[in-house]
Amino acid sequence: MTYVIGVDVGGTFTDAVLDDDAGTVVAAKSPSTPPDYSRGVLDVLELLAEQVGKTLPEMLADTHHIAHGTTSSLNALVMGNVPPVGFLTTKGHRDSIFIMNVEGRYLGRAPHELQHVLAQDKGHHLLPKRHALEVTERIDRDGTVIVALDEDAARTSIRALLDHGVRAIAISLLWSFRNPAHEHRLRELVTEQDPDVFVALSCEVSPRIREFARNATTIMSTQIGPGLRDYLTSLEDALRERKLAGPLLVMQSNGGAVLASEAPSAAISTVGSVLTGGVVGAVALGRHLGHPNVISTDVGGTTFLAGLVVDGEPVRATTTVINHHPINVPTLKVDAIGSGGGAIAWLDAGGNLRIGPRSAQAVPGPACYGQGGTEPTNTDANLVLGILPERGLLGGRKPLSLELARQAIGTQIAKPLGLSIEDAAAAIYAVQNAQTGDLLRKSVVEAGHDPREFVLYAFGGAGPAHCARYAAEVGVAEVVVPLGPVASAFSAYGLASSDIVLAAELSDPTFVPFDPARAERNFADLEKQVRDGLDRQGVRFATVELHREIDMRYTMQLAEVTAPVADGPLDTAAIESAAAAFEERYAALYGAEAGFREAGIQAITFRVRGIGVLPFSPEFPEIPTAPSADPAEALVGSRPVNLDAATGFVDTPVYDYQQLRAGHVVAGPAIVEVPTTTVVVPDGSTGTVDRLGNLSIRTSVRSES
Repeated sequence: MTYVIGVDVGGTFTDAVLDDDAGTVVAAKSPSTPPDYSRGVLDVLELLAEQVGKTLPEMLADTHHIAHGTTSSLNALVMGNVPPVGFLTTKGHRDSIFIMNVEGRYLGRAPHELQHVLAQDKGHHLLPKRHALEVTERIDRDGTVIVALDEDAARTSIRALLDHGVRAIAISLLWSFRNPAHEHRLRELVTEQDPDVFVALSCEVSPRIREFARNATTIMSTQIGPGLRDYLTSLEDALRERKLAGPLLVMQSNGGAVLASEAPSAAISTVGSVLTGGVVGAVALGRHLGHPNVISTDVGGTTFLAGLVVDGEPVRATTTVINHHPINVPTLKVDAIGSGGGAIAWLDAGGNLRIGPRSAQAVPGPACYGQGGTEPTNTDANLVLGILPERGLLGGRKPLSLELARQAIGTQIAKPLGLSIEDAAAAIYAVQNAQTGDLLRKSVVEAGHDPREFVLYAFGGAGPAHCARYAAEVGVAEVVVPLGPVASAFSAYGLASSDIVLAAELSDPTFVPFDPARAERNFADLEKQVRDGLDRQGVRFATVELHREIDMRYTMQLAEVTAPVADGPLDTAAIESAAAAFEERYAALYGAEAGFREAGIQAITFRVRGIGVLPFSPEFPEIPTAPSADPAEALVGSRPVNLDAATGFVDTPVYDYQQLRAGHVVAGPAIVEVPTTTVVVPDGSTGTVDRLGNLSIRTSVRSES
């Protein structure tokens, strides 16, 4: 028996999914264990081993690979919990990282902040100025050395950084993506003085044009690289001690995995690893269910995540923003807000109810956990409303205190607003659904799509309790809760479903049309980098796919759009076809009349994505079919539940998911209890169990709109 395992480490819970080559799929969920998240990984692997009837060493000895996603890198950057790093750049350009171009005033800002752009400061400095030093050298835009590297002066700058206690250094020089010789030599000079210092080069991390974004990407990668290296080394050592046979892979923002030993060298590529797992899972499940257009939503303990699948492919982006800095990372496009199950409810200065972005996380957790948390959260509200069972989560393994939940909501929300505790909880539930619906509008409608053409997938521990409401906010007619054997561990299923994906890119600005031989040379070099990287993974692939693309823009514009490039030998027609694809995608994003071909088109960055398709990935087994649509055999009782402030508490039937069969139809209002999550079927909706065990919720009112 051979296993593939996906492990998703969230801020509150750690999820895992195991698939074997016979098609069996099992899932487990366990509390995360900050600050040492590896303990939570081992805990959840123990639970998987119990389910397959083996000891942990026996299971790991038969494991083909583990695909691991973690929020630790992203959380470290967002919260600024990173060690001091040094920065070396070309003389005269040190301050570019502090000036931040004009981008520092608008990137990552909310609309209301943008209205007061002149009042914005640029206080999110990545490092103190004393840690940003210059070296004498200069390479021009053609890659020609104009000023040789002054090695003696460079050694002095390196020594100054080391004397300040810096143990990691980012190196980003002008035009290094055209000629990386000086960056490579600087790394050698650092190693001469201290071989244990972590070094990241912009020519390897972000070989793209535009100085500020390249500098920021390299510095942030350096900030999280040592911590990621230490965490993965410790985790892999622990897994090897427990007889793990296959490789430990780490999920990247691009939707594919990479060998754990290689991940720290381009650590910035892992910042969205846990965010993309659900989108990858949605692609796989969508193929099974015949859903080419999917809105993927994940409500975990800390965040609400939304990504899109269009025509069977995840929507991608070439950049992201963290703390107002542009990051050059090919990624699956995922929007996020701090609105998970542990998001804290609070009142602003005007007495308005707000949810998140602060979270109670795993420790101390929501007030109802009884672990010392005193602030009210979404989870506390759901318990007061009767959505969650008083016996607790995880089939009772995580007990909940209704008294503590009521106390937190009563003192901090209900009393100040002059509401009953129940009405305050209902208000929390309503605000949570409204703000997640707002994010969906931004993700779907503002991207030019019609939500009525999509099916919404809802997962995560808290997603199924809210999905019907936030789907209704944007007019989606069908919601699929991917229960089956994975339930709330769907992101971990996505990790286990992922292949190994590597990307190589190079900025080489030129005007269209250009000599096809130029593109051939660039793509040949990039394809070799990708193939060499895939060879280093030490994994047997079923197939290897290479995809070529170019980021293009209209001349004198900044908006770059990625266009696919045909396989095979390139000629003038192939280049023109790529330009036509750019114009088509530009029009879809910005409007049919927004383009201006007369200005000319520029090819900016050439890229190759390599996909090493792994031999097998999780398959959903079919479940038995019910003799009729009546789910009476799964009915386990009822309890008062408040799903609508206008109607208040209503005696609501409760169904045991494990007793439901394909074809059963659950009429709302109803609660479906799963060991790792709770599903709400509102009044006027029906939930139908499909052949794979998923619950499809349809709201008749919205489907007519």
